[in-house]
Order: sequence, then C-alpha cells, then structure tokens
Amino acid sequence: METSRARAVLARTPALDAAQLHELLGAAGGEPERALGVRATQRVELTATALQFLASPDEAAIDADLAWLAASGVRIVLADDPEYPPLLRRMQGAPAALYVQGSAAALSSPQLAMVGSRSPTPAGRATAREFASWFAGAGLTVTSGLALGIDAASHEGALAGGGETIAVYATGLDRVYPAEHSALAQRIRAHGALVSEFPPRTPPLRGNFPRRNRLIAWLSLGTLVVEAARYSGSLITARLAVEAGREVFAIPGSIHSPLSRGCHQLIKSGAKLVEEAADVLSELKFSLPKEAVTALQPEPPKPRELDKDYEMLLDALGFEPATIDVLVARTHLPGESVASMLLILELEGRVAALPGGRYGRLP
Repeated sequence: METSRARAVLARTPALDAAQLHELLGAAGGEPERALGVRATQRVELTATALQFLASPDEAAIDADLAWLAASGVRIVLADDPEYPPLLRRMQGAPAALYVQGSAAALSSPQLAMVGSRSPTPAGRATAREFASWFAGAGLTVTSGLALGIDAASHEGALAGGGETIAVYATGLDRVYPAEHSALAQRIRAHGALVSEFPPRTPPLRGNFPRRNRLIAWLSLGTLVVEAARYSGSLITARLAVEAGREVFAIPGSIHSPLSRGCHQLIKSGAKLVEEAADVLSELKFSLPKEAVTALQPEPPKPRELDKDYEMLLDALGFEPATIDVLVARTHLPGESVASMLLILELEGRVAALPGGRYGRLP
C-alpha cells in the first residue's frame, strides 16, 4: 500500500489517538504502510473498533478522501509528523491526525483561543475584534471555532491586525459550518489555517462540538472568553483549558447582562479578569510592554464633540441596552428628538440598534 493511502487510512481510523499512533509507527519502523499490518497492530493495545477498521478499511471512503485531498490541497498531519503541534502532542487523548488547509506551521505558533456568545452585544463583538487585532499585532495567533458571533469577530480582528488566525472545525474541512462564513474561511486559509480532527464528509453532529472546543483549548496557551451566558458552550472550552493546565481569561461586563454572567462565573472560579490586551500578554509572559501593545494600533480618528443633549443621552444609555421609551423617561427629552439623536449616534458608530427596539452603546 502506498504511503499516502496508508496515511489516509490511519487518519480515518476511529478511536485511534496520538499515543497509539506513535506506538503503531514505532512497531512498524516509522512506515505508515507497515503500521496497518497484523504484526504492528498486535503489539499495540487498540480498541476493537480501531482494529477492525485497520484490518478492513472502508476502501470507498479512502478513495474519496484521497481524491478530495488532491483537489483541495488539504494535508494530513499525523501525530508523529514534525508539523504536529507540540502542545497538542503532550495531551492524553490527542487526535492521531489533523486535516489542515493553509499553513501547517501556524499550528505550532503561540496561540490564544478567543471564544464567546454566538449572539453577542454590539459592544462584545467590537471588543473581540479590537482585542484580536491587538493580539495578532503582538505576534499571537488567534484560534477560534468559526462560529457566529464572538468567534467570527475574533477571526476578523486577527486578520485586520495583520496576523494569523486558526479556525477549528467541528465538521470535515470539505464543508464550512455555518455556511455564511465561507468567505471568512477562505481569508483564514490564506492567513493562517483551517483545521479539523474529523475526516471529510463529517456533518455538524452535536457530539463533535465539545471535541472541537477541546482542540481549541489544547492548541492554545490560554483561552479568553469575551461574552458568555451562564450555560454557554464557551464555558466548556474554558473548563477544558483549565484541565489542560492552560490560562483562562474573562472580560467582565454589566451585572445586569445575561451575557456577562458566564464571564463573571469564570472570574469567581479563578479566571484572570481582563480589561485590556496587555493583561493577557503579561500573564502569558509575552515580552511586549503595555505601551507597545497600544502603539500597535493606529490612533483612531477623534470623534466630534457632542453637545449637552447628546452627552446626556449617552450618559442615560450607559452600558446597558435600553429602549427609546426608557431613554425618554431618563432624559425628559421629546421622543422624536431621542429617536433622531439615536439615528445620528448610530451613523457615527457610537450606538447600535438591537432587537426589540433597544439601543446599545459601542466602545
């Protein structure tokens, strides 16, 4: 059996982890073709599922995999390959193989995971973009899951900052989930990597997402949670990061916001409270002073000075979304004036319209 086919078989073998693959290849003298033979498999403790597949691979699936690999440019990185991420190799139960599209070298770069709500506030989305841009400029690769909300904003921020970003899939790399992130995935592939432990044609199954979160946490030096509800899936990533001995960071928010409760829960449990990017870099021992982090970003254009009524309206809005009726009650301004002023503030990027007729302040 040729090497590329043997590698495709090993990558698709169910219930095979990195340590078992290392033993198999060791027993086979480092040759993937011989690792499939009875002599090698009898010397390694494998599950019945793995043994059955190695003895009789699904040839049609392997043929399809090889055709897809050739057409897509996706590479298989086995756990014994030099490109396999060192941090991941140390973890018990690490995947035997990764499918990688883009820069395999990015997987071994220092990474920070950024995760959070799929339905963030405008302020949370803007914060994720801003922080990711800073981290990218400082030399950290931003790793996330390509999901809606904070994940996408983190990828976009890293790209805007001129750095690398990695998207970890819960499906095979032959499909983008969610589909509306196809263009974003193409940009990530050009400036980082798309990676999955799942073979092609794997659909977005519920049980795959915790495994995706595990891979995000294990690849990274630490995990930053930007916005998360009390029972958010982002907290699973944070828990997996703690179990792996990684740092966990959380950005606090309003005590009245449901999307702050998950972050506050993490902080109570020992996560590092983050107010600015330098807080994360300092904890990760990244030798970049706070002044240098600030200098990474161009000075934003100075906003126009607001007159007294606009200042009063923004003060009344605070940092919690509110409806026009609430703002009228707080400011005693006419409803028509409040609506008009909010429209102008929205055009200037100071507030954002939210579902339910509410408005939220932007950073």
